[in-house]
Amino acid sequence: MAELKTWTVTEPYLNIHCDLGEGPFYEADRNTLRFVDIMKRHLHTVDLTVGPESLKTLQLDMPVGVTADIEGVDASKKILVGGKSGIYILERETGKHELLKRFYDTEEKDERLRSNDGAVDPEGRFWVGTMNDFWVGNPQPEGTVFRFNTDLSRYTMRSSLTIPNSIRWSPDHKTLYLVDSSAKRILAFDYSLSTGNLSNERVFFKYDGEGEPDGHRIDVEGNIWQAIYGDSCVLKISPQGKVIGRVDYPTKNITCPVFVGTELWVTTAGGNEEKYSGGVFKVDVGVAGLKDFKFKLEKDVPGL
Repeated sequence: MAELKTWTVTEPYLNIHCDLGEGPFYEADRNTLRFVDIMKRHLHTVDLTVGPESLKTLQLDMPVGVTADIEGVDASKKILVGGKSGIYILERETGKHELLKRFYDTEEKDERLRSNDGAVDPEGRFWVGTMNDFWVGNPQPEGTVFRFNTDLSRYTMRSSLTIPNSIRWSPDHKTLYLVDSSAKRILAFDYSLSTGNLSNERVFFKYDGEGEPDGHRIDVEGNIWQAIYGDSCVLKISPQGKVIGRVDYPTKNITCPVFVGTELWVTTAGGNEEKYSGGVFKVDVGVAGLKDFKFKLEKDVPGL
């Protein structure tokens, strides 16, 4: 058996004390990192060329779980977000947002649920999962994974999930990975690039340690870098589903990673009295991540 590769991170890049830091996104053209605090309703941006002192925080009026760029739109001005009731275009200067498409067709579901994680697929479609909003209490199996096509048509891809989490694709675009957090597993599906449809659902990885899998990213070699909420680590999982590496952190609740070159950055959550809880951390892991895709919005939207 090959020796497990390990990394140890001892202090944060940003000791920002997020309640629920999530959704890290690297803006390569500007060398900036954006991420959200879902509970505080913040959108944070930091210029990595300048350093931690460049941190800017935008107060939002709804919880945002995930952000993405839009093809042909200046991401320093406007981005796509998964928000309270659907997907929106968000103005980064003001926090104003315009609803593009709702998740649900009833106000009762709008109230009970919110967006969690998601991503844009290789064909420019936006995938996002929903889960119970904080006021509901312990999450119930009411979550859904939606696919929004470029014409804003909405498709239910999976339902009756408690906490659907990260959604990502293999380097050859033939496999979709979905984190099913409350069941402590990563699901894999055969993925049709042309249609966006899924088939052949199977359990790719089952986590049996403390905590549960949260967000993940995939590197250029096809390995999954899986954040473990409640166990102070990110696991490096091979395309065969074997743990081949581990990054350890000085705080418990690791939420989501993102690649900045060969550096792995992570957001974290509070919920305890740890010195660095809710901070942002980084470490060089010697491999780059797959690039993010942009949402190819076909519909004319005023102001875009």
